[in-house]
Amino acid sequence: MKLFSILVLLASGIRLGAQQHQDSIQMIQQTVKLYDLDFTAAEADSMIDNINYNLSLYKGMHKVLPANDIPFPFAFNPLPNGLQVPRQQKTINWQLPPAVLPANKNDLAFYSILQLASLIKNRKISSVELTKFFLDRLRKWGDTLESVITLTEELALQQARQADEEISKGHYRGLLHGIPYGLKDLFAVKGYKTTWGSTPYMNQVLDEDAYVYQRLKDAGAVLCAKLSLGALAYNNKWFGGETKNPWNLNQGSSGSSAGSAASVVAGLLPFTLGTETLGSIVSPSTRCGATGLRPSFGSVSRSGAMVLCWSLDKIGPICRSAEDDAIVFYYIKGTDGKDAGAVDHSFNYDPGKDIKKLRIAYADNYFKRLSKDALEWKVVELYQSLGATVEAVNFPDSSIYPVNLVSIILNAESAAAFDELTRTNRDDLIERQDKYFWPNSFRSSRTIPAVEYINANRYRYQLCKAVYDFMKNYDVVIVPTFAGSQLSITNLTGNPVVCMPMGFNQRGLPVSITLVGNLYDEASILSAARIYQDHTDFNKKHPAKFSTEMP
Repeated sequence: MKLFSILVLLASGIRLGAQQHQDSIQMIQQTVKLYDLDFTAAEADSMIDNINYNLSLYKGMHKVLPANDIPFPFAFNPLPNGLQVPRQQKTINWQLPPAVLPANKNDLAFYSILQLASLIKNRKISSVELTKFFLDRLRKWGDTLESVITLTEELALQQARQADEEISKGHYRGLLHGIPYGLKDLFAVKGYKTTWGSTPYMNQVLDEDAYVYQRLKDAGAVLCAKLSLGALAYNNKWFGGETKNPWNLNQGSSGSSAGSAASVVAGLLPFTLGTETLGSIVSPSTRCGATGLRPSFGSVSRSGAMVLCWSLDKIGPICRSAEDDAIVFYYIKGTDGKDAGAVDHSFNYDPGKDIKKLRIAYADNYFKRLSKDALEWKVVELYQSLGATVEAVNFPDSSIYPVNLVSIILNAESAAAFDELTRTNRDDLIERQDKYFWPNSFRSSRTIPAVEYINANRYRYQLCKAVYDFMKNYDVVIVPTFAGSQLSITNLTGNPVVCMPMGFNQRGLPVSITLVGNLYDEASILSAARIYQDHTDFNKKHPAKFSTEMP
């Protein structure tokens, strides 16, 4: 009898004949070899009753399938034992520039948050006027980039009118008051669809407001659009198309925070929010030439956001500059108590930080693989020219990360998060059905044993300790964005990174550099990135097609 048939009989609780019983023993012995185990016939025989009993438990759980928002009651803590989250918050002295309207109104599209905040605070422009300006740009270019899922025009104008009224009465909430922005469409906003970028959820309306939306609402920011993401936070293809790179419309924007990166680089919005599990802020920021901050794990509560992986998902701003990232992060960081993995830590960013006071290193083991004229070397040289001591170090890679643990952890958790989708066969509606996309990943992940998932996280603890011990000697470590295993390692350990443009390749497309920081020290890497951007103009260059006059 075929092994599958025996499995069906076992699952049905049918008493097996002698030959069938022997075949089931062999089936178990063969199956466990998939998990790098070797059991004797007697050991396999003794497992049969337990396997049947466990199956009955699974069936009991499956009578009610878990929704995506049911919490996982175990929180990942990236800090090694005995270490404390920094809590002492100092006042940040943001430096508002003079309030000067541009001669060409279209240039407002690429103004910084500080420039726009100065205009609004000094009532040189109203929030309603600024909001209409960006809504017009979203309408004009959103379809071109395939970056907008829902235009929240009615809500935006309502919030802008409220901002103007409050400011006219002397109630100025801060730098984001009256500033338009966009959200990756995996954040819930009451009254609007939250599609997660995929056909099974394209009409989904969630009766809650995501934590980050509420924080930005409290800051007086104006939500203009919910932006595209690759289906269920993978790449840049969603149910409405494929989000484009503003520098080359024949190329995708990468993902999964596809619409967030493309929209901000094209000047459709001053700032956006994205998420990252394994590269979803870094990758589209690189492709589109944005400046993306992936904060320390747990820095921003994820309540009201789609869950992909409880122990890896992170929320961060995607902007055109590090200073803008710092401003947005300041307003969204923290927790509402609904996300078990979130903490409220200090963020002591210094807009006037002296580069000489930062301990900077570069990953020599990655850099030495580059050509002598690679753009990454020019980043190191610039910091040195500004008086920084930049130490050559070996970033811990294969020595501490011999096995791709992130694959086990991400795949197991994501399959659990979307268990209902798989079991109802609605995964057939997902935009891609190839073996490298979610439907097959969710199915294949059923073969990951709980024991291996747990042990992968135990090895992850050792990884966190090794990276902590390495990073505590530096404030900033410069790494080529996709070199070695650092992207997987730092996502697993929860260390923050800033990804920013450092120039253009021979095809005229942006390329990036990444700054890695210590846990809960976004301030140092943002300061280093701001200093770099103060002395270069790569983040200030804009794709020509989107810099032209509006009709």
